[in-house]
Amino acid sequence: MGRYVLWIAGVGLWALFTFWYTNTGGPLTEAEVEDYLARYAERDGDISADRLRAFLASDTGNAFIMVNLLDLADTPPTVAGAEPGESAASLLDRYMTYMWPALIARACHPIYAGRAVAPALDLVGVSGAEHWETGALMRYRSRRDMMEIVSNPEFAGRHDFKLAALEKTIAFPVESVFTFADPRLLLGLLGF
Repeated sequence: MGRYVLWIAGVGLWALFTFWYTNTGGPLTEAEVEDYLARYAERDGDISADRLRAFLASDTGNAFIMVNLLDLADTPPTVAGAEPGESAASLLDRYMTYMWPALIARACHPIYAGRAVAPALDLVGVSGAEHWETGALMRYRSRRDMMEIVSNPEFAGRHDFKLAALEKTIAFPVESVFTFADPRLLLGLLGF
């Protein structure tokens, strides 16, 4: 009897995690797209409205990964809420103070982060992109979750810390069909 209870509890916990970790809201509706665009414009965000509209309107409802390449500023400018002469790393920490709880609450999290060990080895058609300090992959449960984070008025001041910390950055979303690193699969396999 005790063995069955453990199996049922394990399957139940896995099902609860899977439900939380999976976007069950489907793709964004046209009304949601318009609402998020209006909220983001009120916040005076730095993403081009046309690019953001295209990204949101093409929502599949699936999770996506934001690929981030970061090059920190040697001498970041002073921004409101920061100390004069504050380092880029410290400014990024201020940014992430808001981001970590907002991300984790929405089943969004880093997949990978690492420091560059050499300049770009393969570079075609792009100038000024030889040097990067960090690369990171951030998993978002949905475009809806990302927009809930970035359209929040609290995000506006926090995002200034990130912008001041960076000399340059590239961030673009990718969507995978399947990955062996999916915790739903890994936890399911561990149970068997």
